[in-house]
Formats: sequence, C-alpha cells, structure tokens
Amino acid sequence: MFETIKKLAGSFGVSGSEEQIREVIKNEIEGKVDEIKVDALGNLIAVKKGSGKKIMVAAHMDEIGVMATYIDEKGFIRFSNIGWVWQYFALGQRVMFKNGTVGAVFFEQKLKEIKNLKLSNMYIDIGAKSREEAEKKVKIGDTACFAGDTVMEGTMVISKALDDRSGCAVMVKTIQDMPDTDNEIYFVFTVQEELGLRGAKTSAFGIMPDIAIALDVTDTGDTPECELMEVKCGGGPAIKIKDRSFIAHPEVRRLMEESAKKIGIPYQFEIMEQGGTDAGAIHVTGGGVPSGAISIPCRYVHSPVETADITDIENCVKLLRQCLKDA
Repeated sequence: MFETIKKLAGSFGVSGSEEQIREVIKNEIEGKVDEIKVDALGNLIAVKKGSGKKIMVAAHMDEIGVMATYIDEKGFIRFSNIGWVWQYFALGQRVMFKNGTVGAVFFEQKLKEIKNLKLSNMYIDIGAKSREEAEKKVKIGDTACFAGDTVMEGTMVISKALDDRSGCAVMVKTIQDMPDTDNEIYFVFTVQEELGLRGAKTSAFGIMPDIAIALDVTDTGDTPECELMEVKCGGGPAIKIKDRSFIAHPEVRRLMEESAKKIGIPYQFEIMEQGGTDAGAIHVTGGGVPSGAISIPCRYVHSPVETADITDIENCVKLLRQCLKDA
C-alpha cells in the first residue's frame, strides 16, 4: 500500500494540470476494468460493467499549489494560490513546477511582523539571476506543487498531497482487487476538486449514478491543543455525517456502518465544520443522488507534511470493497 501512495503522492497534479497524475493512475489500473475513459474536463473514469446498481466512487486526483503571476528583473517569481494555500504553511518550503524546476518560498525582508504575512508579499526563488534566465524555466501561468519525499515512520505516512492521493490509492487498490459484485461501478478520479468540486459535478452529470461514495481526507482532533473533533489517526475510516458541502444520505451512511461491522474493522464518525468533498457536488446532480463519504483521518491538511496512519488507509480499502458488495 505504501508504495502505491508514494507513487501517487509524488506525482505532479495541481488543479487544472492533472495530466501527469492521471497517466500514473491509468497505468496502475489498466487491464483491471472493462473500460477507461477521460471526459471533457479531464476526469479519469474506470468502469466495471454489471447489471446491478450504478455506483459512482470518487476521489480527487488534483492537489493544491501556486501559480506564477509575475517575474521581476532579478528573476524572483511572484505567485498566487491554486486552492487553499495558507501562507504560513508555504513559508520556507520548496515548490516544484511541472517541468521539475524547484524553488524556495520566502518573504520580503521589509516585512517586520510575521502576522502581516500574505501570499502577495512572498516570492519563489529558483536561483535565476535575471527575468530572462527565470523565463527559460518558468513562464507566467505555470503552476507548482509542494516538493518533498513521501516517508513512513512507524505506521504514519508523511507526505504532501495525501489530500487526496491517499483516497486515489484506496480506489486503485480496490480496482486491482475488484470485489465480486453484479453492480456497475464507475471509479472516477476527479479534477479540480480544490477549486470547487468541479470535476465531480460534471462527471456525476455524465454518469447519473444510483448511489455515490466519495473518498477524501478529513481533519483530526488528536494533536496538542487542537480544536475538539472526534476523529483521530488510527481509529479507522471515518464515516462522514456532514460537512459544509452536504449531509450524508441516511441509507448510504447505514450501508457504510453495517459494512464496517460485518468485516470487523474499526470506524468512527466525522462531522467537519469546514470544507467539503466531491459528494457535495454529486448529491445535487440531476434529480439528486444518494451519497456518502468515507474519510481518511489526516493531520496537517493542505501542508507539505500531511500525516495519516496507513492502517486507516488499508481499512478504507476493506470498507469500500464491502460497501460495493452490499450496496
């Protein structure tokens, strides 16, 4: 499981530039499903055909990042965010552009107090001596993601982009060991989730499923002096009750809980006050789609050091497989 997560998390795929990660995922699942296609927006859709219910499973393959907006005469690059990038998480980090160019993120020295830090007074240093030299490597509009290795300490995986490459890894593993079911399953690796659930919206409209399950990460309440939250790393997959984008359909939530009990894995319930998942767009598609979400507990979301317990991720695979059988 770790090697799959490492391969996916290490691939480039900032929202709107998912070509590389899409190809990596495609190579992992080729020959394991009846059909693989890419829709107009760029969602990767893998179909296991069947005569039963039409089930959509979604995990977003895009990641947060930054976009070059201006290059000054000394070669320093100004940038804006793609998705929610907190300036304090980005400070002092390395970012990598799609072509492999790596830069350091820092702030203007005239800034006297760190509380006044904004993305607008930060820059990326790629080692260029002039605008002309920088433009040989980075153009206006180019995007970059956080850079860094994916490592495991004990059972904890530490990496950039576990949001949501860990969810993608769950889907890849489920496809590679396809559950025995008559249901027709659409595994959708969505684009542009970080910009407003865009890929989930268009793909769900194209599929019009009978039921949908989204896979994503969620915050935890198990770190020092953090905001109170029931979810913790190592406590098992989190069955979502609600977030800001949707309230889980009671029948889908019941399916998840009963499936977890049937296979004897630990699980917990999630109520997330901020943010949302692909289910938020899917459940209001057409006349409505009964939807639920399985969340992977993850510390430090939207940082270069997102941290999750691999046992939770492995149990997500088990839970998803059982849900697809029992739906």
